[in-house]
Formats: sequence, structure tokens, C-alpha cells
Amino acid sequence: MKTHQILLALSATNAALLAFLLTQPHRTAAQEVAPVVRGRAFEIVDDHGRVRAEIKVFPRDATAKMPDGTTGYPETVLLRLIDSKGGPHVKIAATEDGSAISLGGESNPTDIQILARGANTSLKLTNKDGKQQLVKP
Repeated sequence: MKTHQILLALSATNAALLAFLLTQPHRTAAQEVAPVVRGRAFEIVDDHGRVRAEIKVFPRDATAKMPDGTTGYPETVLLRLIDSKGGPHVKIAATEDGSAISLGGESNPTDIQILARGANTSLKLTNKDGKQQLVKP
């Protein structure tokens, strides 16, 4: 008889706990918005797992050889938008001494580059044959 009373008390406690939990308001994870997302990089991938967009901080590299012949590369925050073939068609960069935008066309090296670094600005247009036009103030 004592076992029967214990089981009955346990069942009543479980029923009361279940009723309490069912009457509480439920918040789903989709309704909660994180105030800030932090990380070292952010990537968006397509259905095949290929990176299609990326925001990343690249560290300073004092030994990097630049296309214009200078040496050194400042710390850079870079946004890349990448096509299905892996080519970055849009690049936006922010460095310690300026910024740059590069818009690429379908064929390499077709692109437009807008640079503002230090006290200098420039616009460079390149067509698919590699012919370039540089505009400086």
C-alpha cells in the first residue's frame, strides 16, 4: 500500500510540473537577435560549400612585394564577393592609410580599380586585352 501512495504522489508531482512548464511562454531561437556578432572572419558559402562572400582582417606584412614595386602591406579589412568559378568580382578594402574598390568583369583582367591611399587617388580601367587607362587628379 505504501508503494502505491508513493507512486501516486510522484505522478501528481510530475503532472503539476508538466502543467507548469506548458503554461510558461516559449521563446524560439529565431526571435532572439544577438546584439553583436564577433569573429576573425565571416564567410558565406553556396549549396556546394564554395565560399561566395568573405569579410576578413589581414595582418600587416612588411615584406610583401606590391604590384607597383613598393614593399610592405598594411593591416587590411577586406570584403570579397566571389562568382561561382571562384573569381573575386568585387573587393572593398580598408587599410590604415586609405581604401580601395575593385570591380572585376567576366574576363580576366577586365576590371576597375578606385584607390585612395595617403594623399593620392586614382582610377584605373583595364579591358580584357590588358589595355589600361589611368586617371589621376
